Amino acid sequence: MQPEEVERVLDSADTQTSVGKRDRAILLLLARLGLRAGDVVQLRLADIDWRAATISVSGKNRQQTQMPLTQEVGDAIVSYLQHGRAPTQSDHLFVRAIAPFRAFRDARGISDIAKLALRRAGVNAPQRGAAHVLRHSAATTMLRQGASLQEISTVLRHQSVASTQIYAKVDFVALHELAQPWPQVLPC
Repeated sequence: MQPEEVERVLDSADTQTSVGKRDRAILLLLARLGLRAGDVVQLRLADIDWRAATISVSGKNRQQTQMPLTQEVGDAIVSYLQHGRAPTQSDHLFVRAIAPFRAFRDARGISDIAKLALRRAGVNAPQRGAAHVLRHSAATTMLRQGASLQEISTVLRHQSVASTQIYAKVDFVALHELAQPWPQVLPC
């Protein structure tokens, strides 16, 4: 997605409601930090270190990674925790909006939130794997802003830079700058 489409998706969450506060925080984690839907489902309250402004993420390989918690993402999480999260015994950061208020069963709940946000924003993007579309958009934005594939690979917690190379294909602006003009062929 283009950056303005990502912003429309983020703005589609109605932050006047508890569900909207939760959804905006989730969407920001996907779009700004490039988290996977599964990463978001696994987040616990104790994974946030407010003093250090970091969030501990357990990825596919179950290895804990400390990531910076930006002001924007942190503010959205605080708004959700203070004014949107239903009272619950769950230590998961995000809980369902319908009783019983417990953690999402799996990543599909997060993907459904992303899918609804894409639809609300009127963004034409694949509905299947909607959460991953936001992750992919985060990587593409980093690439457009001059981040190296190695840096993007580190943020996305890829095992290999080869996994990150798919994002290089979509940066048409950078590819256009690298492209050499086709030499003009003169008639013989």
